[in-house]
Amino acid sequence: MQPEEETPIEDVLVMEESLWVDGPPVDLFRRLRSECPVHWSREIPILPEEDGFWSVTTADGVKEVSLDWKTYSSELGGITAASDSVIPLELTRAMFIGMDPPKHDRIKALFQRGFTPKRIADHEDEIREIARDVLDRTEGLDHCDLVDDVAQPFVARVIGTFMGLPPGDDVIWARLMNMILGANDPDVNPEGISTVMERDVPEVFERCSKLIADRRENPTDDLTSVLVHAEVDGERLQEHEIVMGFFLLMAAGNDSTKATYCSAMQALLEDREQMEILLDDPSLIPSAVEEALRMFPAFAHFRRTATKDTELQGQKIRQGEKVVMWYVSSNRDETRYENPDHFDVKRNPEHQAFGAGGRHYCLGTALARLELKILLEETLARYPDMKIDGEPKYVVSGFVNQLRTLPVSLA
Repeated sequence: MQPEEETPIEDVLVMEESLWVDGPPVDLFRRLRSECPVHWSREIPILPEEDGFWSVTTADGVKEVSLDWKTYSSELGGITAASDSVIPLELTRAMFIGMDPPKHDRIKALFQRGFTPKRIADHEDEIREIARDVLDRTEGLDHCDLVDDVAQPFVARVIGTFMGLPPGDDVIWARLMNMILGANDPDVNPEGISTVMERDVPEVFERCSKLIADRRENPTDDLTSVLVHAEVDGERLQEHEIVMGFFLLMAAGNDSTKATYCSAMQALLEDREQMEILLDDPSLIPSAVEEALRMFPAFAHFRRTATKDTELQGQKIRQGEKVVMWYVSSNRDETRYENPDHFDVKRNPEHQAFGAGGRHYCLGTALARLELKILLEETLARYPDMKIDGEPKYVVSGFVNQLRTLPVSLA
């Protein structure tokens, strides 16, 4: 195989699995921003039945696509580069992230009140207690894995609390979310992508059906009950819409904070100067959170489908073609950020980790920011001398941007 930098730009396949073994291909995206900011990949090698796609790699390009939902649809073809190969399109369309206005706006509004900054701030003490409880479990250990031992149990319990799930179910739901979202990583899902629909999605439906039945009989004030009893245009949601709404909130809650926290910790542990800045002045942690979100967005991309022939940054796009917005590229756009590949806890940047505006801007921004702030504060206060102790490894995926393992010594 030719080295990527020697491959003619028109032959580059952005979703080539080998490019993602060590996380997002930063050098490739730098090249695309410079040479071909709207780039065509003719195929997805691991999914040969899928059509090719356009890659949008600059901050301006991603913003333009995000704001124009009439030209770039979430509902027409799906929300990831793969249309129908992992989760069927009909199920994707049952989540509000896979809908277009006006239905998207009506469904999203059901949850908006539960995710306002004020409502989220009311949970700060509870979330901090979860962080301390998780870190208490590492007391007395010489080593741990920040992914499995800290980040995963923390995010699982936080989103589980919001959804009204008992602590004993955290491991089950974390396994299901990781298997589905990391479907094409053989280390995460060794039995292959087909098992997602054969085994994992049916288990999600089976478990959710029991939850739905219980909430119908015994309404509560959690978000699962909100889904079950919600009405849109005077009609209750259908069961598959409730299940996929539940799945969306669980998937986002499971992956977003876990991914960005672990990558932020890796960056700090690899740059002791930046770590010392935060240890000396913890008031900079909110700034470090924004820098972590910029450099390490939890989701590498989301996708739209062109509803008509159009043009984007000089490139003609035909109706029906896939348009993929790469946040792992736009957040390192040299026209927006000086020295964009450097983790600078004082930068406090604007970024596109939660999207680039428009109708699909992330619902859970306040919760994600609070979780990241608390978990960084508690980790650094507890283990200021922590060091990497082993080789960090990524989930091999062009969609979820996260470490699979981050071994550390706790010193």
